[in-house]
Amino acid sequence: MAYVTGTALLAAFVVGCSADTGTGGSAADSKSGEETIAAAAPGKYRTLPAPCRAVEQSTLKDLLPGAAELTEDQQRKVYEGTAAVTYDTDRRVGCRWKSEGASSSHSLFIDFERVVSYDLSVSDDDRAREVYTKKETAAGLSSPSATPDATENTENAEDSTENNANKEDKGEKKTPPADSEKTSGETSDSTSGNASDSTSHSLTGPTSDDKSAEPENTDDGADTSDESLQPRILDDLGDSAFLDDLLTRAGSTAQHRTVKVVFRTSNVIVTVEYTEQPAVSTVVPDSKELQEKAQALARKLVDEFSE
Repeated sequence: MAYVTGTALLAAFVVGCSADTGTGGSAADSKSGEETIAAAAPGKYRTLPAPCRAVEQSTLKDLLPGAAELTEDQQRKVYEGTAAVTYDTDRRVGCRWKSEGASSSHSLFIDFERVVSYDLSVSDDDRAREVYTKKETAAGLSSPSATPDATENTENAEDSTENNANKEDKGEKKTPPADSEKTSGETSDSTSGNASDSTSHSLTGPTSDDKSAEPENTDDGADTSDESLQPRILDDLGDSAFLDDLLTRAGSTAQHRTVKVVFRTSNVIVTVEYTEQPAVSTVVPDSKELQEKAQALARKLVDEFSE
């Protein structure tokens, strides 16, 4: 009888342990499920195109007119381009072309950057949007009103103005905002920044202070007073895009103009830089022509990504 009782007791113990193990496993699974974070959607593009093959030869002939003066072998080398040195071709690639002509030299550079987010809660597209926005801001094209700090400062300024108006009606003394010194400093910095941009991104060539460098003949066919040629946001290119126009001159050497078009399509950011440097220092590169050609190439690249 004692043996039977012991056997029954042992069986009951084994059943109890099995039941506890099952309950424990369920709890662990439940806890594990609670800690799981759904990964954000991956970007549309997993690879990048070969940059030196991304531009058709017919387009290169138009962008690099000086190549037509070269021998056939020299032309082939020009159109082949030179690949940019990168450490991860899955993430970033580029190519550069250059041609020297009797009247001017031209260079073209394209850069493809595939943005990948390493934060599970941030999608590749959102991360690419952040990277693009930094480039746009660096070009001085982002609107300050779009930032929370600027909105808060504007609201504070409006409240201060309204309070001063009420005090004036009551004959009370006006008081400046608490952060008036900071506001003054920010205004000064902003003004100097704008002045710097208007010089470095100028479309009118040399400034009035640089009389010695002023060209004697600037008959380049471009209406530099046209505001439509100023650096700007582009609304019809990819998911978002901007154009920058930079005229550079160094002393008495020939000046050169670089038009940059940057656009984002999903998680890829594309940069197109097109530069012209006339052989004669008194000639100003035509901004309108360079911008039209750079934008035309950018649109072709957008179409290639859309295919």
